[in-house]
Amino acid sequence: MKRIIYIGADSAGYTLKEEVKAHLAELGYEVKDLGTDSTASCHYPEFAIKVCECVQRELDTSFGILICGTGIGMSMSANKHKGIRAALCGDTYSAKMTRCHNDANVLCMGARVIGSCLALDIVDAFLSAEYEGGRHAIRVRMIDELDNK
Repeated sequence: MKRIIYIGADSAGYTLKEEVKAHLAELGYEVKDLGTDSTASCHYPEFAIKVCECVQRELDTSFGILICGTGIGMSMSANKHKGIRAALCGDTYSAKMTRCHNDANVLCMGARVIGSCLALDIVDAFLSAEYEGGRHAIRVRMIDELDNK
């Protein structure tokens, strides 16, 4: 079963978001675009909040993808949400491993850092990887416990 993908971006990530959204639709994913809808200046935390709140409600059936200029602001904002494990990825290996070992549920990317071809490969690596559990489950629980500090 393919998960629902909630996607959001600020003005710097808008163009890449549109490319990722089209790519995911071609692959048969249900994609819910939570904005922005232009390159007009806006505030990235607003879109991180929208995406993360949706993923929080559907932790077992959805993923989030957030894109801003560097991916840093989106990643920082997303990780403030309980149950969200957001990873900023600029390569396919990190994207795969953050799913396999960290059970990441939100992928963050920097539109001004990576090109669209690499971004699509990163998305594919993230979505095709499976959480391994096992010894990694202890560490993921430790990360999740930080939500209560």
